[in-house]
Amino acid sequence: MRPTAPAPRPRPIRHGRRCSLILAASLVAGALAGCGGSGGDADTVKIAYNRSTDNNIRFKDAFLEAVRKQFEQAHPGKKVELVPIQAADNDYAAKVQQMMRSPKTAPDLVYEDTFRISSDIAAGYLRPLDDQLSRWDLWGQFVDTAKAAARAEDGRTYGVPDGTDTRGLWFNKEIFAKAGLPANWQPRTWAELLDAARSVRRKVPGVIPLNVYTGKAAGEAAAMQGFEMLLYGTGADPLYDPAAKKWATGSRGFRDALDFVRTVYTEKLGPDPSDALDPNVGTRLATDWMPNGKLAIALDGSWLGQNWIHKGPKEWPAWSTALGQAAMPTQYSQPPGKVSLSGGWTWAIPAKAAHPDLAFDFVKTLQTKENAVKWDVADAQIAVRQDVAADPAYLRSMPGITFFTGLVPFTHYRPALPAYPQVSAAIGEAMESVTTGGSTASAARAYDDQLASLTR
Repeated sequence: MRPTAPAPRPRPIRHGRRCSLILAASLVAGALAGCGGSGGDADTVKIAYNRSTDNNIRFKDAFLEAVRKQFEQAHPGKKVELVPIQAADNDYAAKVQQMMRSPKTAPDLVYEDTFRISSDIAAGYLRPLDDQLSRWDLWGQFVDTAKAAARAEDGRTYGVPDGTDTRGLWFNKEIFAKAGLPANWQPRTWAELLDAARSVRRKVPGVIPLNVYTGKAAGEAAAMQGFEMLLYGTGADPLYDPAAKKWATGSRGFRDALDFVRTVYTEKLGPDPSDALDPNVGTRLATDWMPNGKLAIALDGSWLGQNWIHKGPKEWPAWSTALGQAAMPTQYSQPPGKVSLSGGWTWAIPAKAAHPDLAFDFVKTLQTKENAVKWDVADAQIAVRQDVAADPAYLRSMPGITFFTGLVPFTHYRPALPAYPQVSAAIGEAMESVTTGGSTASAARAYDDQLASLTR
């Protein structure tokens, strides 16, 4: 969806997960049992957010606890109740949606993935924030692309973004040296990227040349930072045409993107398909393939280094010098020459929140410049505010941060529409088909058929 996703946390790779309805329902029940809603106390604002399933990762709890103290000090007599929900992304979304259905259980503020915000808007779970935003002097610091990620088809804004991410190519300089490739590598076309992977395959046996997330199990990691990174580099129609209000079918650009994926796997430039289609492929990449020198090139996100820092999930002291970064090129080097995809999370106020004004006051405390800088540094986020992006603490926070921030002008966001999660799943199925040797034409036709049933 951070693929999301998932996100200082030393965070593992963000990638979508599917959950069974039974599991989601049981987790929802648990969430409701532990949360009494926002309506019981006129002086208490309740904040629901996702807590990592890794019990060693508690940076978000500490950050929000510090903000809670700031808020209560600045608002005498008011209290903040933090409502952490420890669950995988899909389960967290199911819990929060269930909570927002009733004023008895709705929190006052909720952490919303931009991947899901439009479907929650369409379901009537969220309220527009335009009146509050128009009176908030710091709203002008947010870049337009980030604002658009929380804007619905009705033109209104339903969330305040707290950071984003970008995607590009990570490459291992030591493996590249063995393959005769330069340490300042920057492919100009897809062909140059594939040729580099072929050089690794020939000259460095035993190493995976290139990883492109694919298939249904990887979820948004496949659809967003795999397929859409390719589609938006073809110069073809976007995934969704807002003027015509139509989703792209299996067009030339769509087929070209699938062809690239098929080439990676049929030429054995990627992981073995059984590994590529493993739901835990993102974790394996971050904690094994990359730090142990088993992978040469990863099409991945700006947050990846958080896995290898001190006290991260897989400490790797040499990563900042062993790895380089390159922009994902467009297909034939056509303008603008680079492509990226961005996601991110927002703070949104449920439609049935009991204390929306207090909730927005809490957002303003979260988003003081000092707190915004601390958050982006801690969570390896790419800044969505001009003042934060220029802050020295942000600029020196992580090797590669300047590079990935520089991709923001070339980035795209996923279509903010309720149908997108289903379209994303159909993309994953098309990718899985070509990964396992199916033809591009048949995968594109199957996608078209699914799209027709989803949007009729």
